[in-house]
Amino acid sequence: MESQGAIDSVCDRGNDKGIDGIWVNDEAETITVFQVKLFENPAKTIGDSSLRTFAGTLRQFETAEGLQAMVDSAGMGLVASLVTRLDLMPKIGSFTVKGEFISNVEIDSNGTPYLTSAPNITFVGKSYLESRFISDSRDLPTHDPVSFDTSGYTVTEYDVDSSTKAIIAPVKAAELVRLQGIADQSLFDQNVRGPLGKTAINKGIVESVRNTRLHKSFPLFHNGITIVAAKVNVSDGRITTEDYYVVNGCQSLTSLFNNQGALTDELRILTKFIQLTEGSPIGLGAMITKFSNNQNGVHARDFMSNNAMQIRLKNEFRLYYSDQYALEIKRGEKQDNGVLLTNEDAGLYLMAFDLKEPWATHRRYQVFGDKHTEIFGRPEVTADRIVFCKVIMDAVTASCGALKNGLAAKYVLTRYFMMYVIRLMIEEDPIGKEMLVNPESFVRSPVNRARFQSCVRGLADDIVTDLNIALEDAGPDFDYRNRMRDATWVKKLANEFFGTRIKLVRRKTFKSIKETWES
Repeated sequence: MESQGAIDSVCDRGNDKGIDGIWVNDEAETITVFQVKLFENPAKTIGDSSLRTFAGTLRQFETAEGLQAMVDSAGMGLVASLVTRLDLMPKIGSFTVKGEFISNVEIDSNGTPYLTSAPNITFVGKSYLESRFISDSRDLPTHDPVSFDTSGYTVTEYDVDSSTKAIIAPVKAAELVRLQGIADQSLFDQNVRGPLGKTAINKGIVESVRNTRLHKSFPLFHNGITIVAAKVNVSDGRITTEDYYVVNGCQSLTSLFNNQGALTDELRILTKFIQLTEGSPIGLGAMITKFSNNQNGVHARDFMSNNAMQIRLKNEFRLYYSDQYALEIKRGEKQDNGVLLTNEDAGLYLMAFDLKEPWATHRRYQVFGDKHTEIFGRPEVTADRIVFCKVIMDAVTASCGALKNGLAAKYVLTRYFMMYVIRLMIEEDPIGKEMLVNPESFVRSPVNRARFQSCVRGLADDIVTDLNIALEDAGPDFDYRNRMRDATWVKKLANEFFGTRIKLVRRKTFKSIKETWES
């Protein structure tokens, strides 16, 4: 979740009635109530006493009357406003209420047997948290300290405070290309992009490098590069830096690295070394990265390449789908092995399948714009969920070959429309809720993934049959492009297809998804 969404779910204040947080999952129809106990002493344990108290807290959610009584007694407490904001009253009785007791220590021999008598409580302790933790930060490599010869040139130093400073100097390109991490791209892990190849800007850099007559003038028409480091020192005509990475200049350094044979000592690049330490202002590094990237066109997606949710998803792909699927969150970055899936495509899948807005998928810019939190900032958005959607899209793409209208078959919104119809079918099937809540059971293993794709392919084939009839009835002048962007028309047609299938399943003419999966 986005941090603000998580904060808004917390009600840990005075008179909180034993409740530290509440999360409602409308898709799974669950209400999760959280209680947290943290200890400084690692030898402490959680026994049955704390769990029994928490069980009493959960009983307040058994009836709407009981919950209302709790809200009334809480008065102006945060828990009362949270219950109201989440609109819990109408959900009591139809949604399942679960409790999660969270601690940084383990449960003891008294607490464990109590849990067997309280199936609505899950204990989340130290070992559980450690075994399931997925980092939302990059594992930055360590590079050896390096120094640059600036003798004979003026070095400008600007101190922000005792912890933060900037040093600017013309540095030999021949020394810059010896920085560790250019070949494997680890030097640019904090940059918003990797090498973009032969863009117009990069071609211009290469031409300038190969023309030795321009080397002396290179700093006049090149914006320079920016290096952020934990330590930067100037002494005796040399700049020494350590624990560094490049936040702007990936394209230039890569072009120089690939053309080392053309470099001369006259070719220098204005280099800004920025020292950031633990005492530097919070968020300054991200701000430097954002504002210093302005040579090649920067997209909204580029600025999200260092977003914690995107990094966590990439790390989760590496954990569960190594050599099978790889998530690209940064343009030009060195890719992992497996079927490559961009986070932009993943966002569009989620927009069509989860948000049920296939008609809006032509507005790709929204994925990393005003819909980014709505698309990615949900607990159900995991590597498994994205692969689940990818398998559905692959099945849909294969089925589209049978569409008689060739142009509609190639139109990408047609595929997102079909994903949307499949979503309607899945959520009303006896096995549908399990698929939506636990996609890992259906796609994490290659065997189950192939089995699931076979199920979905059958649904997609049926939709193509219906779509062929609908497009033929619409006539030769039918404007499928505008219609696929029309929310009213899309919903109407999708509900017709969905309604027809429901009738056929009930009449035993078609198998349900559950029956198909089990067979």
